[in-house]
Amino acid sequence: MIARRALTGALVVLLMGYAAVHVAVWLHARKRLAHPPARVADVALVLGNRAYRDGRPNPCLTGRVDAAVALARAGLVRQLLFSGGMDKEDGRIEAEVMQQHARAAGYEGALLLETVSQSTRENLAMSRPLLEAAGVKRVIVVSEPYHLWRVERLAHAAGFDRRFEVQYAAAPTTCWQRWGMAFRGALREPLAIVNNAAHGYLH
Repeated sequence: MIARRALTGALVVLLMGYAAVHVAVWLHARKRLAHPPARVADVALVLGNRAYRDGRPNPCLTGRVDAAVALARAGLVRQLLFSGGMDKEDGRIEAEVMQQHARAAGYEGALLLETVSQSTRENLAMSRPLLEAAGVKRVIVVSEPYHLWRVERLAHAAGFDRRFEVQYAAAPTTCWQRWGMAFRGALREPLAIVNNAAHGYLH
């Protein structure tokens, strides 16, 4: 009986913690959607995601590209940097898929590709030398709204936001509008936050 109560108590604490993280992520996502970047930057850095789902380009990825292209068309950035390596599922390189989508959408501006990274933390770390080599000082980091809470803390922990002047753009992708994808994202992100925190990657 005591062991069962202890287990129940532990589960309740875990669920409450999970719910608290989820609420924090959601509120931050809403804030970022309501306050898009307003200052001109040198580059929009688009973070990777799985390239294809169900045999088609993943809207969670292409929506991020669309948001970056919109920033360029609005005159807020001069070039785009796509960051994402090879997907284990099908061997596609996320950055190259993003490049193809941007060109198909009519973007003709300058592009940089980072084609090795396998995680959000690596997106930031491996994009940094490319940005430095290009003389970049101001960056807009583009990802989905629910992703940005973790992205911002990873960037701070790695000193990314001290090396560059950083703004964040929440891409209103169709993943937000499709219940199945939104549900998977909402489940995954708190777990990713816990994992990153356990490894000391978050500040």
